[in-house]
Amino acid sequence: MANTEGKKAKKPSFIKGVKTEYKKISWPDKSSLTKQTVAVVVVTGIMSVLIVLFDLLFKGGINWLTNLKF
Repeated sequence: MANTEGKKAKKPSFIKGVKTEYKKISWPDKSSLTKQTVAVVVVTGIMSVLIVLFDLLFKGGINWLTNLKF
């Protein structure tokens, strides 16, 4: 039987480490968070419109190609 003593991290030291790392997090202020949220929503909207336009363009092109009579 293998000796596993000392190979597992102790829970109290793990929790201490998590608390220490949690204190290092720099949370954004309300103004910065609002600006970033607006930026994400705007970019998402723009990308959605572009995807729809490309989809319609490709769909129209494929339909045109498949309806060609030789």
